[in-house]
Amino acid sequence: MKIEASAPSNIALIKYMGKSSAQNNMPTNASLSFTLEHLRSFVTLELAHDRDQWAPLEGLPEIKLSDSGQAKFLNHFARLKEQWKIPAHYTVRSANNFPADCGLASSASSFAALTLAVYELAKRMSLTPELGQVELSRLSRLGSGSSCRSLFSPWALWRDDGAEKSAIGWHLDHAVILVSEGKKQVSSSQAHIRVSNSLLYNGRSERAEARLSELTSALQARSWRQCFELCWSEFQDMHALFETSRPAFGYMTSESQRVLAHLRQIWQETDDGPLVTMDAGANIHLLIRPEQSARA
Repeated sequence: MKIEASAPSNIALIKYMGKSSAQNNMPTNASLSFTLEHLRSFVTLELAHDRDQWAPLEGLPEIKLSDSGQAKFLNHFARLKEQWKIPAHYTVRSANNFPADCGLASSASSFAALTLAVYELAKRMSLTPELGQVELSRLSRLGSGSSCRSLFSPWALWRDDGAEKSAIGWHLDHAVILVSEGKKQVSSSQAHIRVSNSLLYNGRSERAEARLSELTSALQARSWRQCFELCWSEFQDMHALFETSRPAFGYMTSESQRVLAHLRQIWQETDDGPLVTMDAGANIHLLIRPEQSARA
C-alpha cells in the first residue's frame, strides 16, 4: 500500500516569531498567512522492513535533509503513528517543487503534507474517525508551527493551538523574487529562540497583534496602500529582531536590500505596487492584485 499526499507552502503577512512554548510550538502572537498553492511539498508512505526511515522522493528536485532534519521529520511521523496506533514500519519519502531551507516555508508545506499522509493511512486502516482541518492543524503544529496554516486556503489565521480559515475573501496572485537558493545558516527554529534576547522583543507580541487587527480591516476594505504599509512594517520589525539579537544574525543580503529599495521606489513613483514581505530568509515575496497581473 502506497499513500500519497501534498500540501502548499504559505507566507505570513503578520509573522509568527517567538514561542510561548517551544516544545509544543505555541506562538506568542497570532499570525495571518496567504496560502501558496503553486509551491508544494509531496510525501509518500510505503511499508519498510525493520524501521521507519526517510528518503528523497524521486521525480522532483532532490532535497538533502540533514541528520537533525530527518530526525525531526521522523519524530513527527512517530508522534502521529502513536496518535492513531498505526503498526509496522514505513519509508517516508518527501520532496518539494521549490527550493528548501531558503525562506520559502518548505517546513510548513512538508510537515502539513506528512500530517495529511499519515491521517490518510490511519483512515485506510480504520484507526481514526473523520477529522476536520482544524483538528489536523493542531496535530501538524506539533511538527512545525507554521504548517498548521498550510491546511487552509487562501487565507489562514493561527491563534493559540491551531489555525483556521480566515474570512478574508480577496484572492491575490503570488510571486517570489529568488535572491538566494542557499541554505540558511540560522534555521527558523533557532531564530525563534535567539530573538528572545533582543531588546526589541519586549512589546513584539503587542505590535504584531495591533498590526493583525489593522491589516485584517485593510484587507476587508480593499485598502491596498494601507495593506502595503502594514506588511512592510511587519517584516521589517521581524528582521530587526534578528539584527538586534545577541549575537546578532540576519538573512537580508545586499541584493535583498537592492530589490527592496526598487520596490519601494515603484510605490513612491506610481502610488501602487505589490504587497511585499519576507520570511526568515533572503528571498522576497510579492502579493499582486489580479488586475495588476493582467497589466504586466
